[in-house]
Amino acid sequence: MKFSINRELLLKPLLLVSGAVERKSTLPILGNILFSVSEQSLTLTATDLELEMVAYAEINNQGADGKLTIPARKLLDICKSLPENSLITFSAQDDTVKLSSGRSRYSLSTLPATDFPNIEEWKGDVEFNLLKSELLRLIESTHFSMANQDVRYYLNGMSIESEGNEIRSVATDGHRLAICKIANDSLALPARQVIVPRKGILEIIRLLSPVDEEIKLYLGSNHIRIIDTEFSFTSKLVDGRFPDYRRVLPRNGDKIFVTDKEQLRQVLSRASILSNEKFKGVRLNFSNSLLKITANNPEQEQAEEELEIDFPYENLEVGFNVSYVLDVLNAIKDEQVKFTLADANSSVVIEGADSGEALYVVMPMRL
Repeated sequence: MKFSINRELLLKPLLLVSGAVERKSTLPILGNILFSVSEQSLTLTATDLELEMVAYAEINNQGADGKLTIPARKLLDICKSLPENSLITFSAQDDTVKLSSGRSRYSLSTLPATDFPNIEEWKGDVEFNLLKSELLRLIESTHFSMANQDVRYYLNGMSIESEGNEIRSVATDGHRLAICKIANDSLALPARQVIVPRKGILEIIRLLSPVDEEIKLYLGSNHIRIIDTEFSFTSKLVDGRFPDYRRVLPRNGDKIFVTDKEQLRQVLSRASILSNEKFKGVRLNFSNSLLKITANNPEQEQAEEELEIDFPYENLEVGFNVSYVLDVLNAIKDEQVKFTLADANSSVVIEGADSGEALYVVMPMRL
C-alpha cells in the first residue's frame, strides 16, 4: 500500500475527523484514524464509539488498495508542521507506516484495521434535506441551555423534533429552556423526537458553516447521521424521554416590555461583574419609566445600573441568574428584545421582538 497526497488536501479531512478521536480511551485503536485506500480515493474514519466521522480525499495511488490505522494526534501534528503544499508519501510495511516529504522521514506504528470498530449499519426512518445555515441556526440558538453532566442524563443533550413542515430544537437544564423552530414548505415530515448527546451537538457546530448549501439528515431509532459532500457524521442518540417542555411554558405573563437588546446586554454585563461568582444573581426592578439593575457579592460590593424603559404596569422586582439572561441576549439576532413577565415568582419568556423563531424561558431566582 503506497500513495501520495498534497499536505493541504490531507489536512482538511484530517481536521474534520479528528473531533471524533477519543482522547483518553482504554482502547488504543480509538486514538487512531482508519485510512481506506480504494483506487484513487482515500476515506478517513475516526470514532469514539459514540460519534463516527468519515471524510474523503483524492490521492495518487501507487500500490494496492488496502486499509490501515494511524495514530491521529501524531499524524495531525506532523502534517501541520510540514511546509505548505508539500507532497506526502505514505507507504505501509508490516505494522508501521512510513511518511516521506522532501527531506523529512517519519515512521509511525499502526494497529490492525480489522480491529477498528464500525458503527453498525442502520437505516434512517426519517430523512430530509436542510441548508447548513438552517441547521446551524437551530443548534446555535439553543445549545447553551443543554445540561452538563446532569444525573438526568436525557438533559445532557438536545431534542431534535420533526413534524409536518417544521423542525425544532429544544434544550433545557431544568433552570432555563430554549426552543427554536424552522419551517420549510418543501418538507412533509412524520412526528419524531430524538435526543442528540452534548458531544454530538458541539461536534455538529464545529463541522457546519453558515452557508446555503444543502446537507442530508437521517434520523434512526438509535442514531442521527448528517451527510455532506465532504464528510459523513454519525452520532448515537441518548436513550431516554425528553421532558414535555410545553407544560412548563408560562401562560400567565401579562406584562410585556420591549427594549434595545444591545443596550440591555451591556448594562447586564457590567452589573454581572459584581454579582456573586457562584450564583450570578442580579435584581431587576421595573417601574413605569425605569429599569434598575442591582448586583452585590459576599464582599459587600455593589453594582447599580439604570435603563429608561416603557413599563405601564405596577412596579415589579425579579431576580435572575444574569448568565442565563446574557446567553439568551447573545443568541437573539433581532435588535429589539421582548420580555413577557407575570410576577416575582414566575419564569420570564424572552424572544426577539420581530422574528419569533426562537423562544427562551428563564426561571427566577430568590435573592
